[in-house]
Amino acid sequence: MIAIDGLSGCGKSTTAKELSKKLNYTYLDSGAMYRAVTLFFIKNKINHSDPEEIQKALKNIDIEFKQDKKSTANETFLNGANVEQEIRNMEVSQGVSKISAIGEVRKVLVEQQRKLGAKKGVVMDGRDIGTVVFPDAELKIFMTAELKERVRRRQKELLERGENITLDQISKNLEIRDRLDSSRKESPLLPAKDSIEVDTTYMTFEEQVDQILKLATAKISAVNKTIA
Repeated sequence: MIAIDGLSGCGKSTTAKELSKKLNYTYLDSGAMYRAVTLFFIKNKINHSDPEEIQKALKNIDIEFKQDKKSTANETFLNGANVEQEIRNMEVSQGVSKISAIGEVRKVLVEQQRKLGAKKGVVMDGRDIGTVVFPDAELKIFMTAELKERVRRRQKELLERGENITLDQISKNLEIRDRLDSSRKESPLLPAKDSIEVDTTYMTFEEQVDQILKLATAKISAVNKTIA
């Protein structure tokens, strides 16, 4: 089990996806699950302050990861519909921290994440994977990057999807998300005590994947020797 946590926009998901390919592991995007719930809440106008309405909504949410036949990448499905692109839009990004701070939402999704990762051979990224979801993960990574660089990367990602969002808008969104994620009562964003910090500010994508791949390969080798 490889747990990759960290700040928004530091390259967690893209790195985790590539790492899983190189290791032939299963990749699970916990952030996509919270985004899917957020999308459902937005579309169905769920009252965030009504516990009964939240519990009812969660019972009507089914999240799956299915492999796209053309790209072989995992796509996120919400109640049978492919929402991989929709959950990445700015409206969802602006609301996901508030939804993910709701205790009942986290409880339900953490249970699902543990079931998905139970077979091991998994790379999972998020904000509390190494601290809450899989505290016994063999390798825990905490990724960071300077805000300016995270903003640049996020704008590039949005532009590639046809969303023209200003750097100022993205910067404010990331600053708010950092604050909410780090200060929330339920599973706040923080590095696990035994995690390895990887600052990707001045790294290329290939360099950050390579660094974490070396850490993973060393850990896997050590575990195999122990088993043998």
